[in-house]
Amino acid sequence: MKKFVLAAVAAGFVSGIIGAFTYSSFNSGSVLQFASSSPSVSSLSNVMYKNGTAEMPGFVKASQVSTPCVVFIKTVANQRNYVDPFFDFWSNFDFFGRRGPVSSSGSGVILTADGYIVTNYHVVKDADAIEVILNNNKHSFKAKVIGIDPSTDLALLKIDSKNLPHIVMGNSEDVLVGDWVLAVGNPFNLTSTVTAGIVSAKGRNINIVNNQFPIESFIQTDAAINPGNSGGALVNLNGELVGINTAIASNTGSYNGYGFAIPVNIVAKIVKDLIEHGEVQRGFTGIEVRDIDAQLADKLKLEGDKGVYVQYTVEDAPGFKAGIKEGDVIVKVNNKEIDSKAIYDEQISYFRPGDKMSIILLRDGKPTSVTLTLTNKDNMSSILNRGKVGSNILGADFKLLTESEKQKLGINSGIQVSNIRNGRIRSMNIPEGFVITSLNKKTYTDINVLIKDLENVRGQIVIEGIYPGGGRGVFSFYSY
Repeated sequence: MKKFVLAAVAAGFVSGIIGAFTYSSFNSGSVLQFASSSPSVSSLSNVMYKNGTAEMPGFVKASQVSTPCVVFIKTVANQRNYVDPFFDFWSNFDFFGRRGPVSSSGSGVILTADGYIVTNYHVVKDADAIEVILNNNKHSFKAKVIGIDPSTDLALLKIDSKNLPHIVMGNSEDVLVGDWVLAVGNPFNLTSTVTAGIVSAKGRNINIVNNQFPIESFIQTDAAINPGNSGGALVNLNGELVGINTAIASNTGSYNGYGFAIPVNIVAKIVKDLIEHGEVQRGFTGIEVRDIDAQLADKLKLEGDKGVYVQYTVEDAPGFKAGIKEGDVIVKVNNKEIDSKAIYDEQISYFRPGDKMSIILLRDGKPTSVTLTLTNKDNMSSILNRGKVGSNILGADFKLLTESEKQKLGINSGIQVSNIRNGRIRSMNIPEGFVITSLNKKTYTDINVLIKDLENVRGQIVIEGIYPGGGRGVFSFYSY
């Protein structure tokens, strides 16, 4: 057993897989409601075209339904080292590092009539300004980042508008290998481009997400996806969203036969969490698994290579408490068959802290059923909430920072002080907007814990943090 926080390591190298968005640099100055229908196009029908004896699908309906819902996203990042996004795999070496204003572009999908838009995190990462241009090229809006999820490479934006065309969400579980799909986006700055192809595979892990807990279970398609398509829509023949286009496999930087999209079921869960809680509510099992290859299957005397092999469980985590052991083979999660680590990770990603999850596993060749109650990253079953919490004793309100706010400040955790009134915070001379990063060297991800410590701590107190203008500050005082 291992007493440490489980860290998933993405350590693959996939030659030429790149995020599909474009960039250029210049140095001279400068509550979620899913749509049941798409406005003004609901009466369209799907036409079938015949050529001799071969029957080909008609793509007109899907194109007309989905195209108005896909937007062009332009970003500008100022005065920071910038790495050529086409070479993200080599970013740690900073071969293409540079300073100065950098513009990039990608795509996004309108989810609601009031302006929630989903895109890839890498499209808006480090952006200081985000502009969203609608499909008709006649209207543009400034967008703000509602939340991000680097683990899935997703970001949620919001523009101030009403009565927008918005996509209908499909079900990625219903998508089958061989199904026709369309990729809708803005490749090479060519707005509203539609390409067609089939679903080539599902549950692909290509090791492109550079994060501690990456979740990769991509839909693979041969629909042409080129630079600028990142964050665009992958839709079925009804024009329903089944995925968010994310990456291409290419030796040239352009389409070469393979594209990858995040399944819409993952997208829907992430978006709901970001709107309702401000951050993703990810359930943790404390179980580390690996794929089963032919050699391991033979060693375990398994019939086939289905399931995932349990390498270890973290002590006192849900898997450990449920009795799951090293050497077990997980074959089902909530009755969903598991045939790869990618599928396993995808299924786990649908759960939140406090959810119960059933697992069927093989132990010594015999099936066993167990139930887990998932926790958050702090091994607690509660939902993480970044909402404001006030304290009359301290005389202030406190708010958890969003992932994007923490990223801009270059910190892993922080709680912002606001609405200062008479109380202990004012007596410490801590200013409005100050972000507390530590109290006596202790960091915090729970507002209530920080408030409790501030109200009850005695003796020497040292508060470290960041001023609203960006400078670092330290406040030291003695509490009796």
